[in-house]
Amino acid sequence: MLSSMTATLVDDRTRARLAAIGQRVLEEGRISREEAMFLFELESSADIFDLMAWANRVRERFKGRKVHLCSIINAKAGRCSEDCKFCAQSAFYQTGSPQYGFVDPEPVLQAAEEARANGVVGLGLVAAWKGLNEGPMLEEVCRRFEELRDSGRVRPDASLGILGSQTVADRLKAAGVECYNHNLETSRRFFPEQCTTHTYEDRLRTIGYLKQAGIKICSGGILGLGETREDRCDLAFSLREVGAHIVPINILNPIPGTPFEGREPLPPMEILKTIACFRMILPRQEIMVAGGRTVNLRDLQSMIFTAGASAMMVGNYLTTINQPVEKDLQMIRDLGLDPAWDRHGFSDQEHR
Repeated sequence: MLSSMTATLVDDRTRARLAAIGQRVLEEGRISREEAMFLFELESSADIFDLMAWANRVRERFKGRKVHLCSIINAKAGRCSEDCKFCAQSAFYQTGSPQYGFVDPEPVLQAAEEARANGVVGLGLVAAWKGLNEGPMLEEVCRRFEELRDSGRVRPDASLGILGSQTVADRLKAAGVECYNHNLETSRRFFPEQCTTHTYEDRLRTIGYLKQAGIKICSGGILGLGETREDRCDLAFSLREVGAHIVPINILNPIPGTPFEGREPLPPMEILKTIACFRMILPRQEIMVAGGRTVNLRDLQSMIFTAGASAMMVGNYLTTINQPVEKDLQMIRDLGLDPAWDRHGFSDQEHR
């Protein structure tokens, strides 16, 4: 009897603290790291559902009922010089991933037309290489973005790795790049466990160049690499610090041939809880669920929005297949949400 009363008291205190944190995020849009770790450490399904309910309120308060959609095209595949241990395109690993040089204009414009037909806001050109420096390749890349910009079909986005200088970022901006994806991937502490050929500081430097050029920042990470909950919390606060506008949350889909092929998948409820925690830490950002969604969440995919997500990547990923776009759009509408969005898709409030 005493044990039952004690458990009830603990449950009441947890709910009360969760409610106090949720209400303050709604009113002030900010929580402390200590409060965030309290959320990350929630274990019972009842508490996690309570957290998700608060995250859903926060999403509606700051982002409304619109869902921001993005797609990507693999603009240069395979033979990447970096050893990111999750990546099928690294030259360090034998994965059977496709390999080809930088894409011609026609596939890019075709992808843009398909994206526009599906109500997609941004199309990201993604290249498997370390990054970009000044020279002929930069000029070829910029021509693709100029063509994409001039077509007027979608917002020109990029994910082209580490930038060698401020000049490169400025040139991309002039070519029409509006948003650039450069994930921090994980916490500063855990970063060397998943990549050794470049550093966390290299990524921060690139983000600095992009911000100076006036390019919006899309930066997030990957769950399930072997990181701790504390690492996930640190990542979220780092993204708040760098002023990310869009925060993609990827979930590891272990690829045979990579060092992480044997990683145990995260339980779906742990993934949903993490999305909710990111929403509470980053109430004004677009929280976008991206790679690994279908394989890891399965029948619980629609719950990403209940957990606070406000954006989703649709279409196929770089080397793996997603579910059909039509199914994603139907899922969004079935939830009473709106997949239609302004082409630019940004709010001045997102990164504050």
